[in-house]
Amino acid sequence: MNPALETLVLALAEHRVGTQNVLFLGAEPHPDLPTLTAWQPLKPLANACERAGMVLTEYPTGQFPTVLFLPGKSKEETLAGFAMAHRCLAEGGVFITAMANTAGAARFEKELGNVTPLLFSVSKHKCRAFGVSNKSPWDGQILEEWQKLAEPQTIPETSFVTQPGVFSAKHIDPGSLLLAAHMPVSLRGNVADLGAGWGFLSSVALEKSPNISQIDLFEADARALDCARKNVSGNVNFHWHDVTTGLPDVYDHIIMNPPFHTAQSKDVDLGKAFLTVAAAALKRNGTLHIVANRQLPYEAHLRELGLRSRSIAEDHAYKVIFASK
Repeated sequence: MNPALETLVLALAEHRVGTQNVLFLGAEPHPDLPTLTAWQPLKPLANACERAGMVLTEYPTGQFPTVLFLPGKSKEETLAGFAMAHRCLAEGGVFITAMANTAGAARFEKELGNVTPLLFSVSKHKCRAFGVSNKSPWDGQILEEWQKLAEPQTIPETSFVTQPGVFSAKHIDPGSLLLAAHMPVSLRGNVADLGAGWGFLSSVALEKSPNISQIDLFEADARALDCARKNVSGNVNFHWHDVTTGLPDVYDHIIMNPPFHTAQSKDVDLGKAFLTVAAAALKRNGTLHIVANRQLPYEAHLRELGLRSRSIAEDHAYKVIFASK
């Protein structure tokens, strides 16, 4: 269980905050939470929230007397989440957020306290939960700055649109750049991009290989997928999807920069799950084009899956692997 979530639930109970008509931003399931409205852009967590009986919303609207928030990893995403919570808070409502001490809980508590007076703070599980209300006014100038952080942004010297909180929001990922440099021009037929992010690799593939009939982008982060819709055009399909659950079709070629982080920790099994799904979804004689951190043991796993593979490029941090079925 996420210790920040445990601390958030503890604060909710200790301070007798209302549990009717609750909005949970960045929601995760917990047995002690009431039935509530949940916003969660990450598909695996969204699925878990739905199984727990939460009512999922594509984008939070309306006013709620209680708003909860579990932030992501970036400062901009967290501050933009504070602004979103304020927008959704009913008159006299209470907003509670929680995060790990190592994620900057004390700093963000101070940031929020500079905007409006703190009601309480709870420390537990090496995390901190703190609450505010809108009974007191919030500093309008700072609030406006936070609201702007949620707006789409363009990566410098490119036309690619991203937003805070998505993977590689401020620059093109160097691993993806290495794979793009070694992307073949011979891709054709149906192609899939697994963990497509905001669409860089799909954009490169379509530019380099004119014989691609269509490309399917599979991405677990709904925010990144919204950016991809702006960045990739042509015969393209966009899927908000947890790749580890399998793919609905088979493909001539698959490209990917597989994730290997779950929340704040490394998870090599996540990347291996992507490879397993890709191998099952490849047509006979299909090819797989992967970029990965050099230390990850993907070649052995590909052999176990019955694919032939070889490294075709590498630098100080990444390697490009070509595999065939």
